[in-house]
Amino acid sequence: MNNEATVAAISTPNAPGGIGIIRISGDDALKIAGKIFVPVSGCPIEKSKGYRAYFGHIYDAGEKIDEGVCLVFRAPNSYTGENVAEISCHGGLFVTKQVLRAALNAGAKAAGPGEFTKRAFLNGKLDLASSESVMALISAAGKAAAGAALNSLEGNLSREIKDCCGKIVTVCASLSAWVDYPDEDIEELKPDEIKSTFAQVKSRLADIVSRYDNGRAVTEGVDTVIIGKPNVGKSTIMNLLTGFDRSIVTDVAGTTRDVIEEKAVLGDIVLRIADTAGIHETDNTVEALGVDLARKRLDRAELILAVFDRSSPLSDEDRQIADMCREKKKIALLNKADLPCESDMAEISRYFDRVVEISAITGEGRDELEKAIADVMMTGEFDPAAACLTGERQRACCVSAIEQLDECINALNNGMTLDAVNVCADGAVNSLLELTGEKASAAVVDEIFSRFCVGK
Repeated sequence: MNNEATVAAISTPNAPGGIGIIRISGDDALKIAGKIFVPVSGCPIEKSKGYRAYFGHIYDAGEKIDEGVCLVFRAPNSYTGENVAEISCHGGLFVTKQVLRAALNAGAKAAGPGEFTKRAFLNGKLDLASSESVMALISAAGKAAAGAALNSLEGNLSREIKDCCGKIVTVCASLSAWVDYPDEDIEELKPDEIKSTFAQVKSRLADIVSRYDNGRAVTEGVDTVIIGKPNVGKSTIMNLLTGFDRSIVTDVAGTTRDVIEEKAVLGDIVLRIADTAGIHETDNTVEALGVDLARKRLDRAELILAVFDRSSPLSDEDRQIADMCREKKKIALLNKADLPCESDMAEISRYFDRVVEISAITGEGRDELEKAIADVMMTGEFDPAAACLTGERQRACCVSAIEQLDECINALNNGMTLDAVNVCADGAVNSLLELTGEKASAAVVDEIFSRFCVGK
């Protein structure tokens, strides 16, 4: 592919650091890099062979602005498949932006979100499924999530999808030949053989979908809410799980009046935690608003951590809160495990899938909570080495293919003509090709890469 513009962007985070990297990609990447980077060796960047690193000085309009290293990659052996220069400079925000400005002044255009990976896709270096795993790898907050994203980047998912697609295409080709050339001596596929192939592919796709659904707690995180009546220790538990003082903790009931959100990693699971106001009846207008927000946040949560004061008998407010959790995945946290127990454990167990005794002050029970969450969210069977979907778009493509295969099987069972079966099978193939990007529309491609960060 010949892109119209050579683009440049900062590829390191927008924060001070030891190093800043400016990536330039396109036909004129080495020419532009040569205008702003002068190696001490005297070798012009534009004449450099690929896979070379040069130490030198960086200039803008003839003014020296930093010293650094320039890496040279020649097409097609680069991340984007184009000529690429990566200039590493000192990582101050001002200096890094100066080097980017120098590249833009020398003729580069500012890269858009995900433009480098989009060019890699358009140039055949990555398919769409592998491209999406790039952002999954960047955003991974745990070892298992990073492993799953890396395996997808290396093609595990694409190979599985392409193999499934190939089996359907083989059947489609035979059906098309038999339908289009009835006078030729072409052996007709037996309906039972077709159904067997479609059933096997459907089963494989269903396994991939189920792994995604069960593994979302690992790959995407769990929308989690901490609820309970005032002063049971919700904010202290929030701080215990996040590892720092995110929520204000006092002995005054009702300190938390807004929804406070933060991420926490427990084992391989990422929790997107919301600490809410204590749920109770109140005439205070501000507290009432906080309680209403807590109820709304509970309604949309995937996991509820309901906190009770283990050192006190259950109250009517406690029972009301427990009843609010009935239709959700939930865990009861009996806080203040360092104090004598006054709660009715049997009654609490009637409401909750799992009950964990914990002390937000000492940290006792944190490991048990980690195990309970893995059990409730069913992440124990998650295998990061297996083919794994990285988002809802991919899941929708798989589900669509499964539905089309169901229609194929039903059509065969109902004695419909093979050309009708072939139409449904073509639909399944198209859904899988959309997943890998071979038949994805330009609008879909643009939407996917618009979610990427600039510089990747």
